Amino acid sequence: MQTRTRKFLALLIAATAFVSAAHADQLDDIRKKGEIVFGVLGTDEPNSFVDPKTREIVGYEVDLAKAIAAKIGVKPVFKQIAVAARIPELQQGRVDVLAASLTHNKEREAQIDFSLTTFVTGQKVMVKASSGIADVPQLAGKKVLTVKGGTQEANVRKAVPSVDVVTFETTQQAFQALQQGKGAGYVNDEATLIDDLAKLGPAKKDYRILPTNLSTEPLALGLRKNEPALKKVVDDTLAGLEQSGEADKIFLKWYGPTTKLQFDKRSFKMDSDKI
Repeated sequence: MQTRTRKFLALLIAATAFVSAAHADQLDDIRKKGEIVFGVLGTDEPNSFVDPKTREIVGYEVDLAKAIAAKIGVKPVFKQIAVAARIPELQQGRVDVLAASLTHNKEREAQIDFSLTTFVTGQKVMVKASSGIADVPQLAGKKVLTVKGGTQEANVRKAVPSVDVVTFETTQQAFQALQQGKGAGYVNDEATLIDDLAKLGPAKKDYRILPTNLSTEPLALGLRKNEPALKKVVDDTLAGLEQSGEADKIFLKWYGPTTKLQFDKRSFKMDSDKI
């Protein structure tokens, strides 16, 4: 009788453990630890960058991340990561969500899940005005600079197969290399290129952004595969910001007419995770 009882208790414990495991998910873990860790670049103004006065990480994606943390009721923590390390950091559990200027594309859908689209931009090329380069096809056979681990390299190679691409750990390093004459062009999202130009002050007249888009880039927050509860709260937060008008305020705060980028309005809405 005792043997049967022990077996029954063992089975009951195993079943309880199985049910608990089945219901355990990343959102539960985040609530238990009281914080959510966002992987950010911290080097891509105005999406995420270090405020020179406060030394805190701020920006467009940072504000979206803070709204998500508030919705869950936990503390937001921001961890700086490299472009090439974004997806590995997420998959290995070192960050909970990527808010790191991440392009949502079909190839990446095999590795991670994405939130509603949070921004739409196009990739372009910046050159020195003195280079004589008027548009993208003239980059054939020339050296082009960009960041490692993003979609920029693949996009410029697709547009100009004979281009020689040199990559750097950060966009700032690639931009500096252009200024130093180490390449004919520098590839990045148009919004970032406009911001880079603004940082040059009077010297911006010595550079130009070529007119042709290499691609259209929908950006989104990155999430681990098969975490529906966390994805729902992230998407619900973004949709709520859209519906309340707060999304527009956040956009104008970082990209609007009073900023260096001087965008008049948004060309997108945070209402779909389809591309």
